[in-house]
Amino acid sequence: MMRIWRFSKMVLACVLVAACSASAVEPNAAVKATTGLKVSQSWDGTTLQYPKGDAEITGMQIEIAPGGSTGWHLHTVPSFGVVLSGTLEVQLKDGRVKRLQAGDMLAEVVNTLHNGRAVGDAPVKLVVFYAGVKGQILTHKEEVSQAVMQTTGSGAH
Repeated sequence: MMRIWRFSKMVLACVLVAACSASAVEPNAAVKATTGLKVSQSWDGTTLQYPKGDAEITGMQIEIAPGGSTGWHLHTVPSFGVVLSGTLEVQLKDGRVKRLQAGDMLAEVVNTLHNGRAVGDAPVKLVVFYAGVKGQILTHKEEVSQAVMQTTGSGAH
């Protein structure tokens, strides 16, 4: 009788562990997660590298008026964005263009001059996350960018 009791407890424990393990693996019906971006390079093909130092992630909501643009600028840190609404056209100095619609995600170019422009009659709304270090300037306008590129040895791609 004692063996049956111990065996029953062991079977019950195995069933509980299996049930808990299965529920931990199964997705929650109320939550849906879809990978929209998983990259090791920015959209121009440059390998992404995180800066060294004390990490600081900055998230920004950006709105560009219809027909408006960001002006030529660069980022010295990896940044990742998602277009919430509107049509965004990003152009590099070498003429390459990437057009994004609502829901599109991208890894922005790093140390490369680019200009973002709202195409069409609607404003562009996007959210961008910058992976920098504490106190680091995230965006440099073209005039400053030329000096930054000369001191870092980077060039527009």
